[in-house]
Amino acid sequence: MKGFWKYIFPAIYGLLVYYTIRLLADSSSGMRFWHRSLLLNTIEVICSIIMGYCFMWAINRLFRYFDEKRAIDFSYKRIAQELLYVFVVNQVLQNVTMLPMAAFTDDGLQWMDVADINVIPLLYALIYYGVRRSHIFLQAYVQNRLQLEKIANDQLQTELKFLRAQYHPHFLFNALNTIYFQMDEDITAAKKTVESFSELLRYQLYDQQQTVSILQEIQYLQNFIDLQKIRSSAKLQLSVCFDKELHEEKVYPLLFLPLVENAFKYVGGSFHIRMQMTKEANEVCFFVENSIPDNIPFRQKGGIGLDNLKRRLELLYPGMHTLTTQTKEDGFLAELKLTLN
Repeated sequence: MKGFWKYIFPAIYGLLVYYTIRLLADSSSGMRFWHRSLLLNTIEVICSIIMGYCFMWAINRLFRYFDEKRAIDFSYKRIAQELLYVFVVNQVLQNVTMLPMAAFTDDGLQWMDVADINVIPLLYALIYYGVRRSHIFLQAYVQNRLQLEKIANDQLQTELKFLRAQYHPHFLFNALNTIYFQMDEDITAAKKTVESFSELLRYQLYDQQQTVSILQEIQYLQNFIDLQKIRSSAKLQLSVCFDKELHEEKVYPLLFLPLVENAFKYVGGSFHIRMQMTKEANEVCFFVENSIPDNIPFRQKGGIGLDNLKRRLELLYPGMHTLTTQTKEDGFLAELKLTLN
């Protein structure tokens, strides 16, 4: 196939240009080229074929120059520059090879001959350029799109890592504060708390999966709740229910924790916390409700935890999540729904 494009196609291109010009010239003058002498037609055909080879050689050199000297890009400036060079190469070759041929044959050079020789080959040159370069510019376009998507994905991953880095110190502060006060009362219990705390950290730091099973996330939440119960008031009334229908559904980790942590942080009044996780069709629904202090102006914002949660949800579940919060007279409610893939 390469031999065809290198050795045969240039001749076909030259003959196509020649016979198109010949057709227009004969149509306007009433001449028939087969009535002309065989020698004259042969000379014109040979000159046209030579022009075809010269044009293809020059255009291929031009394309190699642009591809080697400049990175493949899909810009209007690049295309405009290439088209300008194609125009110049075509006009020079036609006026060097075809124009003298018309001047010394038939009735001499006329303005119609000049127009045909400069316009018709240019149209064919532009068509050839479009067909030849469309493939490489399509590849460049696809590569640019892939590169942009990769850059966007890298930016999202960087932001997610930054959000998790913000979250870890917040969690560490609360856990270490719990252990600190516990050591004054019961060293043995403090050691057990440290052990539980290490299990929580292992889940956060060493689990490199992008998603985890919902059972792993539930176990993590249960461990966290057990840790928080140690430092909570004896008045705390805690109700936790995880749907037994939840098994190996995949979710991104640590999305439910900020709601749990928020409830323990702001609980007051009747010291009641209720949590429930259920599966509804292809959604995981997590509901958290906590009472708030009595007779105190209160507005539960959540700080770093909830702010980071909202941003992580936007990045990980775009258009596939619902997070609602509501402050009532005696409590605060939060509900998170995730659509499973």
